[in-house]
Amino acid sequence: MEFDSIDKQNIVNMVYEQLKDNIANGNWTPGSKLPSEPQLQKMFNVSRVSVRSAIQRLRDQGIVVTHHGKGSFVSEKVGQFDIHDIQMILHLSEKEFLDMMDFRQTIEYKCIDLAVKHATAEDFENMENALNAMFRYRDDYKKYSEADFNFHLAIAKASNNKVFYSVIHSIRDLYYRYLEELNRVIGVTLESIEVHLQLFRAIQSRDAEKAKEILNQAMEDNIEKINMIKD
Repeated sequence: MEFDSIDKQNIVNMVYEQLKDNIANGNWTPGSKLPSEPQLQKMFNVSRVSVRSAIQRLRDQGIVVTHHGKGSFVSEKVGQFDIHDIQMILHLSEKEFLDMMDFRQTIEYKCIDLAVKHATAEDFENMENALNAMFRYRDDYKKYSEADFNFHLAIAKASNNKVFYSVIHSIRDLYYRYLEELNRVIGVTLESIEVHLQLFRAIQSRDAEKAKEILNQAMEDNIEKINMIKD
């Protein structure tokens, strides 16, 4: 059984693919227990968060099952299908995804411009609380996505524009679904949390252009990662 140490950018995808390959090749048979998270972390030379995100993908696909207090096991059903035929599917149409990007590049960018001018100490505290929640729930993509939305909502509130805040709050369910799907498919990583931290610091430094540059790059990276998964 061989594993490659991973130093590349798309860490979660690579851990996921290597885990899936070892299951497909029979190194871990149906019903067998996977190595523990600390063991996998050492094997791949990656963070524990990356390992957990990769296992979460396998769990979402029915390839592994996790029993609390016992660990993760290869599903007994694996022998009934070719796991290489399984792909993580984004449950958003391409148009829905691009529509949300257009929305963010108009309304949310303007919120950043205004937040840089008007954000108060309370606004920064709200953003920081959301960031702390994202870090706390980094192993649960659903709760992480809630904190992710709250972070962006805090930026809208910091704009001091009630219309922008109301618009983003009114599409909470749609926005949350978009974030949840991204975090489910791409996986929650420390890199993602770091991007949000950089965005927070740029707004805190009253640097709107830097903040928008960070957000734009993050969205472009998401498109690239999704295309890699689809291919």
